[in-house]
Amino acid sequence: MKRQALTGLLALAAGLLVVPAPAQAAPAPDARPASQQVLSPTPYQGWNTYFGLGGNFSEQSVREVADALVSRGLAKAGYDIVWLDGGWQDPEPRTAAGDLQADRTRFPKGLKPLVDYIHAKGLRAGIYTDAGPYIPGKCGLGSGGHYQRDADQFAAWEFDAVKVDFLCGIAANLDPKTVYTEFAQALRNNASGRPIIFNLCNPVTSPDWGTYPEEQQSTYSWTYAPEIAQSWRTYTDVGFVGDIKFKDVLRNYDANARHPEVAGPGRYNDPDYLAPELGMSDEEFRTQMTLWAVAAAPLVIGSDVRKLSDTSVGILTDPDMLAINQDRAAVQAVRVGPAGTTETWVKRLADGDRAVVLLNRGETPAVLTTKASTVGLSGHRFTVRNAWTDQVTESAGTISAAVPAHGAALLRVGAASGLPGVPHVTASLPQVTHVGGDALPAGSAPVLAGGDEARVEVAVRNDGLLPVLAPQVTLTTPEGWTARPLGPAPKLLAPGGATSVAFAVALPPSATAGTATLTATTSYDVLGHGTVRQRTASTLVVAPTPPDGEAVLSHHAWISATSGWMSPTVDQSVGGGSPISMLGQVYATGLGVASPSTVRYYVGDRCSRLTAVVGIDDAVRNVGPEGGTSTFQVVGDGKVLYDSGVVTRDAVQPVDVDLTGVRVLDLVVGDAGDGGYNDRADWAGLTATC
Repeated sequence: MKRQALTGLLALAAGLLVVPAPAQAAPAPDARPASQQVLSPTPYQGWNTYFGLGGNFSEQSVREVADALVSRGLAKAGYDIVWLDGGWQDPEPRTAAGDLQADRTRFPKGLKPLVDYIHAKGLRAGIYTDAGPYIPGKCGLGSGGHYQRDADQFAAWEFDAVKVDFLCGIAANLDPKTVYTEFAQALRNNASGRPIIFNLCNPVTSPDWGTYPEEQQSTYSWTYAPEIAQSWRTYTDVGFVGDIKFKDVLRNYDANARHPEVAGPGRYNDPDYLAPELGMSDEEFRTQMTLWAVAAAPLVIGSDVRKLSDTSVGILTDPDMLAINQDRAAVQAVRVGPAGTTETWVKRLADGDRAVVLLNRGETPAVLTTKASTVGLSGHRFTVRNAWTDQVTESAGTISAAVPAHGAALLRVGAASGLPGVPHVTASLPQVTHVGGDALPAGSAPVLAGGDEARVEVAVRNDGLLPVLAPQVTLTTPEGWTARPLGPAPKLLAPGGATSVAFAVALPPSATAGTATLTATTSYDVLGHGTVRQRTASTLVVAPTPPDGEAVLSHHAWISATSGWMSPTVDQSVGGGSPISMLGQVYATGLGVASPSTVRYYVGDRCSRLTAVVGIDDAVRNVGPEGGTSTFQVVGDGKVLYDSGVVTRDAVQPVDVDLTGVRVLDLVVGDAGDGGYNDRADWAGLTATC
């Protein structure tokens, strides 16, 4: 058994992640020599050029970002490393003497003046290189053969951190452990004696990159990196430039969670960069922030902070969230209970509290619950602080939260004392349970249309020690809609009690297509605390007009559309640039996607038939033999109407499906179990008869 794994198992056996720990005094200043100090005893924070500025950044654009980090309060919140990623180097990366040089056009005076400017702002500076040798045409910069020279150069320029990639390394078929260990030694022994944070960045994974031995992949870094680096990447990139998807955030988090036992002060698993406004909704980004916080992950912003909304900046700088990430125990969260659509994760904090995450990976809101005993706490009274809402309540042992689709609650839970506090009451987000007389399929996002009537429910539960009196729920709808209560509310909700308040919601025939918000206001009285109110809101889809006649469905407005990479493309292979083509036959219409993908249409019980030809686009023949397999399903109102089984690049299948009675149509593509590598799937000639 590897030493690190054994250490982790012993720690777990000793109750490191479960047994409450007493409060600790602040650590004394580290008086050891710089080369022996623990760098970054809590996860470092900063910003990186890669996603936000791409590879063509300049001294001026980086200075502007440094200014924005300070002016927008991000530096004060701890985001103090300004990190140059790949692209800073000159087209001729080394001088005749063998020294690295910056692009002479974009950095005419070199990098030292920029580093001095960053330092003058009270910030730190980071830089990028690669562990392999520079190979023109395959990677832009490499330190292979120059480790000590480059480490000395970075220190002489006064950089505070270095990210070391492995693009050149994998191109040269190197062993990551060997070369990273050599680079780490050079960095520690730099001629200036300068402490420099080392981010080990091997992003190579299979099957995303192809087929590689385990020892060359990022998922192996945990076996050696904690001894030589402050952080190490645990999976491939979290997305593409300008295209960060929630599913890939979850993918990277799950990979990052495999070895929590090796994390600790000065050493961190790194799931990659934070991605506000790079493809996710605000709710999805808040979830990424929640997960990275409890993972004790480095917090490095990937977006252009000059352009971020105040909402994104507020998420990045939330003090309760940052306190959990920066907790001095530096423990990484673990999942308690099974994996699934909804999950519970817990992180032990230095003062004995627990940071609890209630994660909803699904497409519909849910009330999620766990127990204080489940997350390692004992007793009968617990204070629950919601990091994102700042609400502080008291629980008798059950911890619950209303969590939107793709959302996560972040709660700090600890022992309570003194007089009883405000009861921990949870009101669910308004949830559509029926449309017309039909129950909504479990786990399906609601879709309404003009003229529909829906049943909407708000569930209320009291997990506190005190009863709540006169609980009331009101529902606010868009203008022109009506909401009628379907029964009286109870007069009292005892501790441990729950109720559900239902409404009949009617849409006018002229309801505008798009999204609409339902807002529930739940109020109740608590003896000694007065009237308490909380608001919960959910968003639903108001469908566009359904297709009519013999309709080319790919030309009709979809409700939502996802693709494994990039976005679904109308009448072209995914990504655009080439027509839909399978087995040499070109199709004029259809959808090009990459797995996994779901494209949703509203057909409104007006269509009788769907026809198409499905298969793998000929574009995969330009790449390796790996992958290029998918599965195709047609799903009507939650029921599978067609399933192709596994389709390879050497076959196509006709689709002919009866749509009678179907309101909501989903076209679903899976990766057939191969991880999605090289999948480019087509719905060709997609036609609905309506």
